[in-house]
Amino acid sequence: MQTVDKVIMITMAVNNMPKAREFYADKLGLEVTQDYRQDDDNWWVTLTSSQGGPTVTLSTNHAHMKPGTMNMYFSTSDVTAAYKELESKGVEVSKVQDDLYGSGSGVKFITFSDPDGSKLLLVEE
Repeated sequence: MQTVDKVIMITMAVNNMPKAREFYADKLGLEVTQDYRQDDDNWWVTLTSSQGGPTVTLSTNHAHMKPGTMNMYFSTSDVTAAYKELESKGVEVSKVQDDLYGSGSGVKFITFSDPDGSKLLLVEE
């Protein structure tokens, strides 16, 4: 028996929810599926991709998490088009690279950061 069947959610600590929500929803295009707020220190926004998979929950209730310490990988079918789209939305994006898994791997990707400094990679699949 496999203990874990699938990943269902990733939670990220954020400092400024309106800014983080705008980044993940408006700039990356994830869909907000839940927005629950008790107050500024207890606010959770859950987002998902149109293709499904695990949700991303942004949280101002940090517990033991530190904003800006997450590395997250997303996929795209056209990394060059995604680069142009993100750049047009004001996101500082690295140039397209083609060695995600080492020299000669040919796997194209770009890197950028969210408003808290978490590193995000967009990988062409």
